[in-house]
Amino acid sequence: MNPLRATIAARVAGMELSVIKDMAVRAARTPGAISLAWGVPSFVTPAPIRAAVQEALDEDPDIGRYSLPDGIAEFRAAIVERHHAATGVRADAERHVLVSAGNMQAMSTMLKVLLEAGDEVIVTDPGFCSHLQQIELAGGVPRYWRLDESRGWQLDMDALPALVNGRTRAVILVNPSNPTGRIFERDDLLALAALARRHNLLILIDDPYSDFVHERAAPLFNLASAPEFAAQVVYMFTFSKAFAMTGWRLGYMVMPECLKREAIKVHDAELICAPRISQVAGLAALRMAPPARLEFARIIAARREQICARLDAMPELFSYQRPQGAYYVFPRILAPHRDSREFALRLLHEAGVSVTPGAGFGPSGEHHLRMAFCVSEQDIDGAFDRIDGWRRRSQR
Repeated sequence: MNPLRATIAARVAGMELSVIKDMAVRAARTPGAISLAWGVPSFVTPAPIRAAVQEALDEDPDIGRYSLPDGIAEFRAAIVERHHAATGVRADAERHVLVSAGNMQAMSTMLKVLLEAGDEVIVTDPGFCSHLQQIELAGGVPRYWRLDESRGWQLDMDALPALVNGRTRAVILVNPSNPTGRIFERDDLLALAALARRHNLLILIDDPYSDFVHERAAPLFNLASAPEFAAQVVYMFTFSKAFAMTGWRLGYMVMPECLKREAIKVHDAELICAPRISQVAGLAALRMAPPARLEFARIIAARREQICARLDAMPELFSYQRPQGAYYVFPRILAPHRDSREFALRLLHEAGVSVTPGAGFGPSGEHHLRMAFCVSEQDIDGAFDRIDGWRRRSQR
């Protein structure tokens, strides 16, 4: 046994690498593998953003320096305008806005602000696997709110009250959902907010995907647009997906003033500030005309049709709920298998295709796979051609 093992915190030693990153690493180490495991859009960061950064690199003597912990003032002012346009709610740049290094860092900060050891956070099941790790690293306990697969992964509002107790501190929402692609209903979200207000809970909204809405009779409803619940909501937006900026590590939080005073302490201790160069990129993104984002959404919608058509051609292997938003599909495995991890590893080793085992997204994710359709059309078809060939070989 390595003697250093005894010095490692038990909560870390007991963790595994995120199931998404585990499969991405395995794919990278498998020659020729095609990966549908990681939600990294295939798009290039738009030219106006890159041009603005290049200009700043050439002309701004402060480009390599810290900003204040909550971000560049001009950027925060632009965030206020973007938030108002998206929600109708007018935030204050000084009192409510904190620039983060993406939503992962934002969520980690908020959980450390909120949780004492043993406190509980309600998470959708299935839900984003890294949130489960972040809760545990902050000393908390995830409480699983099972989504209703038979109704297209809707929120089960009848099951929610029983999950709330004296240790409950927050509910995490990703809408559209990762991994299911479900868009949650307005009435359900308002009922959730009312319950949160009664029990003095926070709703932590992680928003990477609201620009990717594929089919809705009514517009996507954002709880951050309900001013009567402003004291219950922390809204987190990331530039990663909508602006093809995954590697820039940039996002922001809009929150009640009392929370910003606490969050900035944790944020400063962890990070000091989001990278200034990324904030310059974010300011350019917010000033950019919308066609690039609209084109990204159009392409993602077409790729959804493509991957659904390929899944439809394999009814003996998979059944699935058609995703309404985001860029994931979460099919149930119908082929013989032991569990989702075993099946995902077989696809990687025998077909050369990497997908994410559903068990990593919560107990209800077992016997499912997450497949990302933000990759190129060639990779979607190439992956399913390989799966089809593997299926045919297995039937011989």
